[in-house]
Amino acid sequence: MNWVPFELHTHTPHSDGRHSLLEMCREAKKLGLGGIALTDHNTVSGLAEAKAALEETGVAVIPGMEWTTFYGHMLTLGAPYCEWRDLGPRDIHKGIGRVHEAGGIVGIAHPYSLGSPICTGCHWEYEIKDWNDIDYIEVWHEMMPPYKNHNVPALQQWTALLNEGYRIAATAGRDWHHSDHVEGWSAFTYVGLADEKDRFSAESVVKAIQSGRCIVSMGPLLHVEASVGAASYGIGDDIDAADVGESREGKDGETSMSLRIHVEPSAEPGRFGDEVQVTKLIIESNVGELAVLPWTDQQSAAEHHLQTEGLRWLRVKAMGVLYGGFTTIAFTNPIYFVSR
Repeated sequence: MNWVPFELHTHTPHSDGRHSLLEMCREAKKLGLGGIALTDHNTVSGLAEAKAALEETGVAVIPGMEWTTFYGHMLTLGAPYCEWRDLGPRDIHKGIGRVHEAGGIVGIAHPYSLGSPICTGCHWEYEIKDWNDIDYIEVWHEMMPPYKNHNVPALQQWTALLNEGYRIAATAGRDWHHSDHVEGWSAFTYVGLADEKDRFSAESVVKAIQSGRCIVSMGPLLHVEASVGAASYGIGDDIDAADVGESREGKDGETSMSLRIHVEPSAEPGRFGDEVQVTKLIIESNVGELAVLPWTDQQSAAEHHLQTEGLRWLRVKAMGVLYGGFTTIAFTNPIYFVSR
């Protein structure tokens, strides 16, 4: 699997951004990003500049848009312009259907941001009748997202939806409006692709996000692989509970599996250093924390055996020092357990 760092929430002067798409792609290349999604407010006109930006910088540009309404902001990826102006607070699913029919996916942007009058429509108020229609949630928003209060309930909501059995991906979004110097860093959304060249394919990127092959991080790549007998599973994959049971018997007859975790340096040179230090890994699940593993900067990998009884999903979170504070540095999307 090739983990390619993307920025999935950006703006140019075609809406309210201050830099051109080319200027943004130049900056993205400096940051080590493999691609961006162009998500101008209510327009896709900026995509006319995508070919020239790609040819100069080599940074992939995924088509998107941010539906900017009185009731919430919704990101679309991989679809052409889809009409949104006839949608009220109770019929967002009609608009989601249009995006899906056009081959795209939808994500809720910054659902717990302050709303009017600070930011009209930034706080999500649409009525979601079926969460199966939502492909992803932007749980980390803006620069230095672990320290932004409005991201806390977004992460909690995503976790609650996972516990209810929904398959929704989590992403980060800088909400990139300009390339002037700013204090701190943005987060990456690492997207898992079969081939590095797939980053140029909107269809491949959309499918990967929809499948939950994403890692959200302030820099380091936090890769997780589960082993059940001779079979291996990665982020976004399904593990058949029966396969785990047949593989190996653990203590007291419970079934177990092996989880191998790798931490690799940041995509941006220099970010994985004194200012970003992983000190522990936490294995989380629908039944709570499964393990806490200490981590040092001399390590690159760890392996842990765990019991699987009652598990519906698990993910790994890295915690440590970021800009002098102790916080979450990265987390994976889940590996799922299913009964067929």
